[in-house]
Amino acid sequence: MTDDLHAVLAEWSDRVSEALDLGDVPVDIDAVLGLAGTAAHAVRRPAAPLTTYLVGIAVGKAVAAGADPTAVAQAATAAVERLAAAASDDADTGGTA
Repeated sequence: MTDDLHAVLAEWSDRVSEALDLGDVPVDIDAVLGLAGTAAHAVRRPAAPLTTYLVGIAVGKAVAAGADPTAVAQAATAAVERLAAAASDDADTGGTA
């Protein structure tokens, strides 16, 4: 990702976080985009925003319960990557994803 694009996305992330009153929440833009890319390629493009939304809900629920948001995001990303690998395997063998 170019520095210019990263700066635009970082500014957008800050503006959205402020508008949603999320406080000073850290956002790993590269990790979010990587997760979206994994979902888009393993399933279909529309799976990207849906997946990142669902992971966001999982992180929010965990944080509300007192968990570390970074650890939860990493675990959720790993779970999605396992699902994506299984979906890819299913597609390769003619199964359903």
